[in-house]
Amino acid sequence: MNEFGFKAEKASLASIGLQHVAAAHWNLSPAELVEECIIRGEGQLTDTGALAADTGEFTGRSPKDRFVVKDAITADSVWWGDVNIPFAPEKFDSLLARMQAYLAGREVFVKDSYACADPKYRLNIRVVTELAYSNLFCHNLFLRPTAEEIKDTIDPDWYIVCAPGFKADPLIDGTRQHNFAILNFTRKMILIGGTGYTGEMKKGIFGVLNFLLPHYHNTLSMHCSANVGDAGDVAIFFGLSGTGKTTLSADPHRGLIGDDEHGWGDSIFNFEGGCYAKCINLSAEKEPEIWNAIKFGSIVENIEFHPGTTAVDYDNGNKTENTRCAYPINFIENAVEPSVAGMPKNIFFLTADAFGVLPPISKLTPGQAMYHFISGYTAKVAGTEVGVTEPQTTFSACFGKAFMPLHPTKYADLLGKKMRENNVNVWLVNTGWTGGPYGVGERMKLKYTRAMITAALEGDLAQVNFDTHPVFGVQLPQTCPNVPAEILNPRNTWADKAAYDAKANQLAEAFLKNFQQYSEGASEEILAAAPKVMAKA
Repeated sequence: MNEFGFKAEKASLASIGLQHVAAAHWNLSPAELVEECIIRGEGQLTDTGALAADTGEFTGRSPKDRFVVKDAITADSVWWGDVNIPFAPEKFDSLLARMQAYLAGREVFVKDSYACADPKYRLNIRVVTELAYSNLFCHNLFLRPTAEEIKDTIDPDWYIVCAPGFKADPLIDGTRQHNFAILNFTRKMILIGGTGYTGEMKKGIFGVLNFLLPHYHNTLSMHCSANVGDAGDVAIFFGLSGTGKTTLSADPHRGLIGDDEHGWGDSIFNFEGGCYAKCINLSAEKEPEIWNAIKFGSIVENIEFHPGTTAVDYDNGNKTENTRCAYPINFIENAVEPSVAGMPKNIFFLTADAFGVLPPISKLTPGQAMYHFISGYTAKVAGTEVGVTEPQTTFSACFGKAFMPLHPTKYADLLGKKMRENNVNVWLVNTGWTGGPYGVGERMKLKYTRAMITAALEGDLAQVNFDTHPVFGVQLPQTCPNVPAEILNPRNTWADKAAYDAKANQLAEAFLKNFQQYSEGASEEILAAAPKVMAKA
């Protein structure tokens, strides 16, 4: 209950048909939400004060159960296919009615929040959740309006209704199975049901912004992290989940703008107000900023405790490799607030190369940058999606294909334009395997990756000589401060050089095959940046 009174709260939900809920707990504080979670059996406190909660059946996103309503707004603009699966407007309305009936007589939690730290692009969001911990997640991950803003709030731009306990009937509702996440750009609403995985909410709003910003504002939306140095030099880190976006952007010597989703317009601005960090194998030594953020108010998901304690066993992946921690960005000591900064000086494409072929760091020409951005090569990391138990080679356009409603070339064209206007350095960084492919080689040491990125940021790599990779054509530095020279050329780390050459050709062929779907709309500069398969000896 808040100062507006219960009737006002219920009336404010009437516009989405939820006026018959038993109670609406409105904009509760983190402490109040934690208390509700514990009372309701939704979680328990860890020894650091964080709330430990399980997301239930789903411990990752379910991409095959994400839909976009196909209507007058989206029919001719959305990139339809296996990423953006069409959903009928009448089926959406029917499903919403069934969710309204399900929530009638139940208590719900309501959170007013917003996305986009740059006021020019602010998107007001009202989240209605069945569970208290889902509401706490949204408090942590979305931007938090002031009490005065909440008091004087206008109608929200978008709604999220999240009811994990409501299970769809595919025969009635038109879904694939009982869980779903559906975006409706006409109703300005996201419906989520049958899954307690909180990441569906944050990625739902990311999908919304990935449509609105490029389509209506000519502003690039990016699946990336970003930080800024004392001199105002901004760095952007592209990469899919598990490639190091969160870890590498949380640099104690640089201000954190954000760890996952940003826009590039008149500024670099964070979409979110928090971080959703993977915490499998987390340690205070390797990732102190994230480690210290796990305290009262944050949530750790799907973890296990050390037996007989409330101390988290971060090395335990029995429930999932996709264990996560959700915390407000100001839990990171050097976070930038508001999360807005100037133009970038360096862009890093992060890839977890399961082949062990790509260099640990290499410099790209503009054409190569566009080629690798459109390709979005990495390996899916265990637990990030349902059914993924070990790294799998994948290509994800714009390093975020799963969240992109528009055709990838729309985002690529915007990136190319902004790169050229701002004379940005672009680097390809392999945080994956070296000395052989997955199962043979070993994962690149984090301390070396950090040292290479620091060298690029501080301009040290501008002073060294480079070699050209014979297949991918990228520039490999011959030396780098605090990094053994022998690991900079990946071929040198393989005992069997012929095996490396064969694997490099294999990866190049995979790049070429994948890029065929985009080649018709690509410029000659981009096409010329494709890898060249070496003739066999």
